[in-house]
Amino acid sequence: MSNKTHPKLDVLSVELVYRILDYLNDCDLVCSASNVSSRLNAIIHTYSRYQTLTTLNLESDQIRHQGAQNIAEALKQTKILTTLNLESILIRDQEAQHIAKVLEQNKTLTTLNFGSSKIGGEGAKHLAKALEQNKTLTTLNLGSNKIGDEGAKHLAKALEQNNTLITLHLSWNTIGPEGIHYFAKALEQNKTLTTLDLGSNKIGDEGAKHLAKALEQNNALMSLNLRSNQIGDQGAKHLAEALEQHTTLTTLNLGSNEIGDEGAQYVVRALEQNNTLTTLNLESNKISEQGAQYVARALEQNNTLTTLNLQNNLIGDQGAQHIAKVLEQNTTLTTLNLGSNEIGGEGAKHLAKALEQNNTLTRLYLSWNKVGPEGIHYFAKALEQNKQTLATLYVGHNHIGADGAQQLAKALENNKTLTTLDLDNNQIGDQGANHLATALEKNETLTMLFLSENKIGDEGAQHLAKALEKNKTLTRLRLDDNDIGHEGMRFLKHLMQEGRVSWNHRNYR
Repeated sequence: MSNKTHPKLDVLSVELVYRILDYLNDCDLVCSASNVSSRLNAIIHTYSRYQTLTTLNLESDQIRHQGAQNIAEALKQTKILTTLNLESILIRDQEAQHIAKVLEQNKTLTTLNFGSSKIGGEGAKHLAKALEQNKTLTTLNLGSNKIGDEGAKHLAKALEQNNTLITLHLSWNTIGPEGIHYFAKALEQNKTLTTLDLGSNKIGDEGAKHLAKALEQNNALMSLNLRSNQIGDQGAKHLAEALEQHTTLTTLNLGSNEIGDEGAQYVVRALEQNNTLTTLNLESNKISEQGAQYVARALEQNNTLTTLNLQNNLIGDQGAQHIAKVLEQNTTLTTLNLGSNEIGGEGAKHLAKALEQNNTLTRLYLSWNKVGPEGIHYFAKALEQNKQTLATLYVGHNHIGADGAQQLAKALENNKTLTTLDLDNNQIGDQGANHLATALEKNETLTMLFLSENKIGDEGAQHLAKALEKNKTLTRLRLDDNDIGHEGMRFLKHLMQEGRVSWNHRNYR
C-alpha cells in the first residue's frame, strides 16, 4: 500500500479547486461540496458556474445520496437559485419538513416542483406553514401526491395569508368536496393566485358548487383546471352561473367529466354573457349533436372565445353541421378540436364549406373520425382556394386512402397558408406518398408533415426523399411505423441525419 497522502482541499490552490469543481454535476456542486469547510465554501461562491446556477434539477439517484437535509442546507447557502425541481423523488412528509423550514426564510426561490413525491397531509402542513412566511415563491407544483382533504385544509389556510403565490398545481391528490370547501373559502380571500390546477381529483358536483361560490367573490383567478373530477350537469350549472359574473377567468378545463348535453347547455349559455373566457375544454363529456347545437348558439353571441376543445364526444355529422354554420360568421375562434366525434363525409363537407368563409380559424383538429376520401375532397377544395387562414390541419386516422392523399396533394400545390398537416394512419401507401411528394416539390409553406402508419414502402420513401431535395421549407417529415426497408432507408438516411425526417425502426424490413 502506498504511503503517499493526498492533499486536503483546504490547502489546494483556488485554480486547482476550480478544476475539480468542473467535474462535479450541479447537484454535487450545490449539495455535497458546500459546507465541507469555510475555505471551500468561499471558493465555491466565487466559482463561475455556481454564481450563475439559477435552476437545479435533481434526479432520484442523486437525492438518495444527498438527502433532503443536504438539499435544505444548500438552499440556505445559495443566494441566486430560483428554480428547484424535485419531481418524482420520494421526498415524503419528513423530508418535506426540512425543505419547508428553509423556505420560511429563503428569499430567492420562485419555482418549486414537488410533483410525484409521495407527500401526504403532514408534509403539506409543513409546506403550508412555509407559505405563510415565504415572500418570493410564485409557483408550487404538488401534483400526483397524497395530500388529500387534510393537506388541502392546511394549504388553503396558507393561501389566505400568502400574497405572492400565483400558480398552484394540485392534480391527482385525492382531494374531495371537503378539501375543495377549504380552498373555496381561501379563494374568497386570496388576491394573487391566478392559476389553480385541481385536475384528476374527486370534487364532484358538491365541490364544484363550493368553487362556483368562491368565483363570485374572487377577482384574481385566470386559469382553472377541473379536468376529470366526476362533475355532472348540476356541478356544471353552478360553475356556469359563476361564469356569468366572473370577470378574470380566461381558461376553464372541464374535460373528462360527466356534464353531458344538459351540462354543456349551462356552460355555453354563460358564454353569451361572459366576455373574458378565451379557452374552454369540454372534451370527453358525452356531448351529442344536441350539445353541439347549444355550443353553436353560444358562439353566435360570444366574442372572446379563441380555443374550443370538443374532442372525444358524440356530435356526429349533425353536430358538425351546427358548428360549421356558426364558423361561417364567427370572427374570434382560432383553434377548434373536433377529434374523435364520429364525424363522416357529410360533416366534413359542412366544415370545409365553413372554412371557405371563415377568416380567423388557424388550427383544426379532426383526427380519429370517419371523414374518408369523400370528406377529404371538400377540405382539399377549401385549401386549394387559398382564402382561409388555416395553418394547422389534423386529419389522421380518417381512412382517406391514396385517393384522399391525391386530392390533398393537388391542394397543397396552390395553398399558401398551411404549415402543419397530420395524415397519420390513413393507409395512403406508396401511391399516396408519391402524390404528396409531387406536391412538395411545388409547395413553399408546409413545414411539418406527419405520415406515420401509412403502409409506405421503399418506393414512397424514394419519392419523398427526392421531393425534399428540392423542398427546403419542410423541416419535419414523420414516417414512423411504415414498411420502409433497406432501399428506402438509403434514400432517407441523409435527411434523417439532418433531422428533417424522423422514423423509428420497429417495422424495418
